[in-house]
Amino acid sequence: MPKKHSSLVFVLHASLAAFGAYFCMYAFRKPFSVATFEGMAFMGVNYKILLVIAQVLGYALSKFVGIKIISELKSNKRLLFFIALILLAELSLILFALVPAPYNIVFMFLNGLPLGMIWGIVFSYIEGRKFTDILGVVLCASFIVSSGVVKSVGLSVMDFWGVSEFWMPSVTGALFFLPLLLCAYLLQNVPPPTAEDIESRTERVPMTGADRKRLVKQFFFPLLLVVVFYTFLTAFRDFRDNFARELWDSIGYQGDISVFSTSEIIIAIVVLVIIGSIFYIKDNYRALLTYHLLLLLGALVLGISTLMFQMGVLDSFLWMVCTGFGLYICYVPFNCLFFDRFIATFKIKGNSGFLIYIADAFGYVGSVLVLLYKNFGQAKLSWLNFFVYGTYAVAVIGIGITIVLFLHFGARRKSEQTNKQLDYGQ
Repeated sequence: MPKKHSSLVFVLHASLAAFGAYFCMYAFRKPFSVATFEGMAFMGVNYKILLVIAQVLGYALSKFVGIKIISELKSNKRLLFFIALILLAELSLILFALVPAPYNIVFMFLNGLPLGMIWGIVFSYIEGRKFTDILGVVLCASFIVSSGVVKSVGLSVMDFWGVSEFWMPSVTGALFFLPLLLCAYLLQNVPPPTAEDIESRTERVPMTGADRKRLVKQFFFPLLLVVVFYTFLTAFRDFRDNFARELWDSIGYQGDISVFSTSEIIIAIVVLVIIGSIFYIKDNYRALLTYHLLLLLGALVLGISTLMFQMGVLDSFLWMVCTGFGLYICYVPFNCLFFDRFIATFKIKGNSGFLIYIADAFGYVGSVLVLLYKNFGQAKLSWLNFFVYGTYAVAVIGIGITIVLFLHFGARRKSEQTNKQLDYGQ
């Protein structure tokens, strides 16, 4: 079989498996957010906000636990771990429906707890390869598209099958369980990295506690900046995702089921094409700097499109698409590709999962804090206006941090090359 054809088969196999596995996972996580739970509250807090906070807290705790578990996970245990986590998530949704409100809130926390591990497991199958840029962006496109699609499915389950808001999440998850098992099986059969992959992207290995401490100490400053930016990105990307129905309703799309999927598919295609093209940049350092340019682009699109929307120059649908693009063109690289190239650039002994889970852990804590601030600090502010102000904050912070990171990595690279020349001269 010609090498080109075998590479194509590998990319198609790995893309389908990774995309499908994570796409199906979202059916266990996001459908509940399309329900409004109108008029419900507990201890003075909106019931839906409590559900979102509970799930995000579980998700955030999972990320902190995952810093150790995912970075140490061995390949022969991935499939069993994956399936067990999904079953726990579905069981939590069933108990959420069976236990009356507000006591069922705890089961939304237990739903988020296992699901936070899934990303690290799926990405571990495809990192450290010459095709990781393509595979990673396909994987990331899955959570952009799936979020809208599973909301549409969830809304349809309620509208056409007459399923209640409480049973809808578990019913939607059950619809995706068999496809998820098939994709998990395909993932397990993705071939391991080749010698060429290891040569171009550095071998990925499980990390010890000493490995993790050494990496954080060596790159503390840039990792701190990444975590700060990513925290704001995650908080407002999550806000846009969890309260998509409220945002769409507020700009005139009440009852429109298709808008959730249509807008996110457009975003996914554009993001996929732009970030996927970085595959052609073989030099890891240049690719890393290119990701910084995309971060800057995303931050600028967020700020400028929101300003145009407020001025009445930009259509509301296009504005939602632009904010989605701005958030995801920044969010997607930090979920895998930025760290994959980062490890390859500096020849780090370890894996991307460790760095991704550090960023994610703090990112979801930020998401919880934003929800609490909205409920207690800005309760009278509409969902729409709160999101508008949030996009400005992300834009300003993103532009500043991206410029500093760009300059820092440039100086660091120059310093390393100078040291190598001095060592060679000696």
